[in-house]
Amino acid sequence: MTSLETALRRVRASGRTALVPYVMAGVTSDWTRLVEAAVHAGADAVEIGLPFSDPIMDGVVIQEAALRSLAAGTTLDSVCAELATLDVDAPLVAMTYYNVIHHYGVERAAHAFAHSSLRGAIIPDLPPEEAAPWERACAQNDVATVYLVAPSSPPARVARLAHATQGFAYAAARMAVTGSASDLGDARRVVNALRSVSDIPVYVGIGITTPDHAREAAQFADGVIVGSALMSLVLDGAGTTRVESFVRDFRRALDSTSTP
Repeated sequence: MTSLETALRRVRASGRTALVPYVMAGVTSDWTRLVEAAVHAGADAVEIGLPFSDPIMDGVVIQEAALRSLAAGTTLDSVCAELATLDVDAPLVAMTYYNVIHHYGVERAAHAFAHSSLRGAIIPDLPPEEAAPWERACAQNDVATVYLVAPSSPPARVARLAHATQGFAYAAARMAVTGSASDLGDARRVVNALRSVSDIPVYVGIGITTPDHAREAAQFADGVIVGSALMSLVLDGAGTTRVESFVRDFRRALDSTSTP
């Protein structure tokens, strides 16, 4: 079992619903301070976006954050160097695309992740059938490979992904790119499908926009991922104080449903 999964299973065993904010690396000059603020406010892990020019899963907010990051000269090397200076009491999980990994080198990327405190990686365009080289490199560096499960995934596919994923299973609430939403879509159904074949922690993402959404998701999921809603604030100029307040509001909402 990876160290990421060990940590997240420990969160679940404590009765706490996990909160995972998303921060695009390089979106501001002090982006690592935003990560620290999120952890200080109660994040159990932080998803770190590695910018890519042609994402398939990201909506307009995350795309804009990535473009700003790329314009500032952000690279995988620069992200890993900055993360290596962080001392936060929460695991960090990369979110990027396979082009970034392939261009950098599979083994080299896994090694760089491990030495910058990245304990997992979400790569939406890398299916498990084609992931063997990456999974081998990750296994040598204690980096979990996290897979997404979509509402359209048939039972056999859900079982395949549930068996392959490490750390947690990412339950996509809807067939859409990342962004704000008015409800939780198909989140409950996807979580239930995963729970029927695995006991790995299941986190809901894509459309978690408000603390009320988080509170509702906590009734059936082990955690929530909050991306576009947070990055929208950052793109509008929010600093560490506003980010900490935002994350703390979600933490309070989740804690109101957690069991002791």
